[in-house]
Amino acid sequence: MLIGIDASRANRSHKSGTEWYSYYLIRWLAKLDKDNQYILYTDQPLTGGLLDLTTQQHFDDKNRAKEEAANFDKDGCRILKSPYNNFKAKVLKWPFNFLWTQVRFSWEMLIHRPDILFIPSHTLPRIHPKKSIITIHDIAFERERLLYSNGYLGPESAFYRKIVNLLVKLCTFGKYRASTLDYHSWAARFALKHAKKIITVSNFSKKEIEEVYNVKEKKIKVIHNGYNKSLYNKINDQNAIKEILGKYGIDAPYVFYVGRLEKKKNTPALVEAYAVMREEYKNIKHKLVLVGDASHGFDEVKYIIREFNLDDDVIITGWAPEADMPYIYSGATAIVHPSLYEGSSIPLLQAMACGTAITASQTTSIPEVAGDAALFFNPKDVRSIADAMAKIISDNELRQKLINNGFERVKNFSWQKCAEETLKEICNL
Repeated sequence: MLIGIDASRANRSHKSGTEWYSYYLIRWLAKLDKDNQYILYTDQPLTGGLLDLTTQQHFDDKNRAKEEAANFDKDGCRILKSPYNNFKAKVLKWPFNFLWTQVRFSWEMLIHRPDILFIPSHTLPRIHPKKSIITIHDIAFERERLLYSNGYLGPESAFYRKIVNLLVKLCTFGKYRASTLDYHSWAARFALKHAKKIITVSNFSKKEIEEVYNVKEKKIKVIHNGYNKSLYNKINDQNAIKEILGKYGIDAPYVFYVGRLEKKKNTPALVEAYAVMREEYKNIKHKLVLVGDASHGFDEVKYIIREFNLDDDVIITGWAPEADMPYIYSGATAIVHPSLYEGSSIPLLQAMACGTAITASQTTSIPEVAGDAALFFNPKDVRSIADAMAKIISDNELRQKLINNGFERVKNFSWQKCAEETLKEICNL
């Protein structure tokens, strides 16, 4: 059986939740499945850990991958190194930075259709195999529309954007525009209607999907995310931690956040809460470290930093490669997870595995993932966030209890388990 996978998200250089999910599922499917053939579809040539699926280390190994000569089959697909020699990749070239899925990917499905198509994110091409399975991580774009930017999709030219927008309106009888939020909404509804099976990453997301889209429960399967067990472990080598922290200008003590710096993740409120904490709790000297790419709402983060004169106290590292993250976790007093909406949360699992205390939002899927391994706060109350940060910094006994609970809880999660359950769903379509 030939199984096709959309690997475009897994192939991105700066990965976050959905990208890591796609990346690790592909790698684990290669380790687990010796019976089926696989083809990875991408919009750009594969790099790093997707070129060699036999490596033990799962984080990016670009240099070694580049040294090896590429081999192609008679159909022009690149033959990938994999444990059972059953993976290949095909680059679907497309001259534009929009509509790759709905035009180029659809065309591929029309002329070279696999037996089964797996989409690790929620955008299913219009033309697809009857046996298609797709992961919808969350539907925050329906519940929290104000947390998203809503830019137009299409060409850079304003004139052609108007034409594309008009065509979209005509094709959807005025229901949708050519905007990012409308595309998310249309894509989710299309996938829920046409995919044979839906995977989602938490019981919370399953309930949300059922409520918003009125989908039959039996069509949706909950499979929780995992984390890289070979990488995320407690590091006790203080010299090694200090060396990595030095790359980013981080000095201990600190608490930190990892993820996109955006409204949905509530980073503006986090910075404001940090300012309140420093004002109210004069004895606390911890820095606040923000790790991740800037996104919608980052201007507000910068404004708050300037407004409260926090330039020397808030450290913004930008995106950090995964190999460095266990050191940042291990060097921190705690991780702060203030998100307003999450379908799941991989950083919580990483923190537990590294022995990092967690304080997090008591909302959406976060309590489902963190369980008894987190001190919770109200993410819409700046004072609640500030008090939780101060408590987790000051209360050593509480912090150790959360760490111990985290070590136990994280045993329930792994990418291997996630891939095994996903493979079962794929093969039972």
